[in-house]
Amino acid sequence: MAGYRLSPSTIAVGAGRPERSPGAPFNAPLTLASSLVPGGTSEYARDGNPAWESFEAVLGALEGGNALAFSSGVAAATAVFDLVPAKAAVVAPRHAYSGTLTQLRERARRGLIDLRLVDVEDTREVLDAAAGAALVWIESPTNPMLEIADIEAISHAAAEAGTAVAVDNTFATPLRQRPLDLGADFVVHSASKLLSGHSDVVLGAVVTNSNRALRAIKVRRTNLGSIPGAMECWLATRGIRTLHVRLDRAEANARELHRRLSAARAVQYSRYPGFGTIIGFEVGGGAEIAQKLTEQSSVIAYATSLGGVETTWERRRRHALESSSVPEGLIRLSVGIEDVEDIWADVERALAAVSRR
Repeated sequence: MAGYRLSPSTIAVGAGRPERSPGAPFNAPLTLASSLVPGGTSEYARDGNPAWESFEAVLGALEGGNALAFSSGVAAATAVFDLVPAKAAVVAPRHAYSGTLTQLRERARRGLIDLRLVDVEDTREVLDAAAGAALVWIESPTNPMLEIADIEAISHAAAEAGTAVAVDNTFATPLRQRPLDLGADFVVHSASKLLSGHSDVVLGAVVTNSNRALRAIKVRRTNLGSIPGAMECWLATRGIRTLHVRLDRAEANARELHRRLSAARAVQYSRYPGFGTIIGFEVGGGAEIAQKLTEQSSVIAYATSLGGVETTWERRRRHALESSSVPEGLIRLSVGIEDVEDIWADVERALAAVSRR
């Protein structure tokens, strides 16, 4: 139907598939070859692969731009940072994924950039810091503090000043926000998380709706050698097919768990941004009790990653590179698709176990 826009769930299921013809497969083939016969668009698999192209097609359709797959989320972020001119300013959240902040701080230490850290919820502070900057990097929600940025206001003000905006959309996914529609120039994903959804892939992506930016990012991917594996892209594409179902279930679980955590006497603080699958909460007793709590569970896995079908949790400050302004006892809970009563019973058992110590 001309002009009819498919829903995101339908796009997730149908985009990036081969053309329908008799005998054709439903899924893009898994092509495991490093060299290709000359005469086509490429002679070497570093330039492209059918599994990459399928993943890029579906993610690009969901985000409203053109996607490029990378070997990891950090590799995707690196490609964007590599576009920043020497000595230029980069604005970033004070709380963000530790791998991102570590890379930015290292670049600042070497004199490659002027790093300006801000409270991303304070739009005025972000815009003041963005004066004369080359890039504003946004996480929304932030990892692990779950702060929310006004992406649209920041993007529009930055555009008027000629400053690029990149948004890490890993926690929200394009089913909950589309930063390009809000004025951002780049969207970055750790596709290892909710997009692939099964804790079996390390993969990243950059999405943009600028052809010029797309060419520049593609050059960085090739020159930096940060290309993805065919199997990883194939698995991530398969994961995206069920993203809407997984996200709806995990999000419903997260809302209920946040409600119960907020009412629990042993919990001092619980934060949930109203969407997504991540909860942050604290219990009395600081780092020691929080650490012991995460080691008491049987249904919930004690692990550092997130966004899979299984529920996981950890004390974030156990990582040496985590921001020092993150509370020592903050527990990041990544909610999966198990029965919510089983997850809650596991939380209650763990809380009871540490309260007896």
